[in-house]
Amino acid sequence: MKKPTTRPSALFVTCASLLIGCSQTNTPQTSTTSPSPTAWSQGSAAGNSTAIPVGVGVAQTSNVALLGQEQVAGAKIAEKYFNDKGGVDGTPIKLVFQDTGGDEQGAINAFNTLINQDRVVGIVGPTLSQQAFSADPIADRAKVPVLGPSNTAKGIPQIGDYVARVSAPVAVVAPNAVKAALKENPNIKKVAVFFAQNDAFSKSETETFQTTVKDMGLELATVQKFLTTDTDFQSQATNAINVKPDLIIISGLAADGGNLIKQLRELGYKGVIIGGNGLNTSNVFSVCKALCDGVLIAQAYSPEYENEINKAFRDAYRSQFKKEPPQFSAQAFTGVQVFVESLKAINAQSKVSQKPLAQLRTKLNQQLLIGKYDTPLGEISFTPEGEINQKEFYVARIKMDADGTNGKFEFLK
Repeated sequence: MKKPTTRPSALFVTCASLLIGCSQTNTPQTSTTSPSPTAWSQGSAAGNSTAIPVGVGVAQTSNVALLGQEQVAGAKIAEKYFNDKGGVDGTPIKLVFQDTGGDEQGAINAFNTLINQDRVVGIVGPTLSQQAFSADPIADRAKVPVLGPSNTAKGIPQIGDYVARVSAPVAVVAPNAVKAALKENPNIKKVAVFFAQNDAFSKSETETFQTTVKDMGLELATVQKFLTTDTDFQSQATNAINVKPDLIIISGLAADGGNLIKQLRELGYKGVIIGGNGLNTSNVFSVCKALCDGVLIAQAYSPEYENEINKAFRDAYRSQFKKEPPQFSAQAFTGVQVFVESLKAINAQSKVSQKPLAQLRTKLNQQLLIGKYDTPLGEISFTPEGEINQKEFYVARIKMDADGTNGKFEFLK
């Protein structure tokens, strides 16, 4: 049985005040009478009354949209891929999208709509760990399974019994980038760290980076804070450059992190830069452009991973977007895949269409935790607590084209 995780006090107070206003809508509106063959479809946004609605609550607007739009793309590719293969034994799935925006209230609103109005069987989302700490408890109380596609902060699976994630925790992924930097330049001694103090993931990630720096015997010369909404980083960048670091590590999001990289380079910093998971998107290229070149980022996904489903996913993504698929798209695809394959496993025992919605949600949550899945991320499974078991991790360097506009992630061997 999962136990509630301890949250930072400021975040707890914020979440508590937000959740009070939503307390009257947290219980899913399921029927107490015998279900029809499409018990989930009444009041659903699924359109096709025979389709099984799966919720996707990610950021389609706000400063987080650079990440959320990649998740929408990956989820839509999964929807077509699995429906082309027959869906759930002949019954298609229908993704129902709700925009979480970039804050906690947006995620709360999106989850409430998906649970109570759209009547989805499960939810892939939200985009940020900060949002997950607010919205996931709503789904957990309503007994609706949630798969976090990019929630890598410490404590996510411990939110509740109905919360799991397909995104490997930052404590596992992030240290690989520091190790790669030292392998390439053993003379690195002094490190400067930047992090977004208003984002739960960035705060969790920077703790991992700072611990890694100390464990490797490096000097943590300065720690600089910023906000994800900031655009001017001259003060923090100057402070860091003045301590003459050999390595700078940034935990933030694509827009703010990209601008910080740009300003560091413009102010003359020529050393190694590591970007955290929030910068793990090709959308950062348009922010720092040519100055993105050389940035190292640890990865939980490689387009070059060889298995059948990753080849299909990669081909579909490249056909549509004319570039390699990013991690956030692959993780969203994987979240949809886990729901589809779990529904198929349930259907093999007894028809999902005959189950009341509340019962199906509970069974779906139980089933997904015991399955094994061959995904674009490689073979994955879950612990009983909902933590992902994943074997393969990578480090990539951003390589910008000569025009300074387009680029790619080159994976280190």
